[in-house]
Amino acid sequence: MYDNPLVMAYMGDTIYEQYIREFLIRKGLCKIGELQKSSLDYVSAKSQRKHLERLINNNFLTAEELEIVKWGRNAKGTKNKSTDIVTYRLATGLETLIGKLYFTDKKERIKEIMDYIVGEL
Repeated sequence: MYDNPLVMAYMGDTIYEQYIREFLIRKGLCKIGELQKSSLDYVSAKSQRKHLERLINNNFLTAEELEIVKWGRNAKGTKNKSTDIVTYRLATGLETLIGKLYFTDKKERIKEIMDYIVGEL
């Protein structure tokens, strides 16, 4: 289970989206349309790529975390039809990192990364 990057991405996607949904609700958004629209700033593949690139460019990730991102990015899987392959794979890399951190019980690090993404850190 832990040696499959796409399984890690599958779990990471869930954790990532839950964090964003909770963040937006706690921020005071309470209309479904607002929540949906605002969540796209974080949960679309394009947004995830942007946030991952910011994490990388600002040296926020450790060398080990960057290896996990590459592991997920390079995994053979299906491609999303709504975005280009590079964007999709980078988004998968971010989700893989979140999933791997979750399964290795590094939940505080997930919080740090997610807080950075939403601008709370």
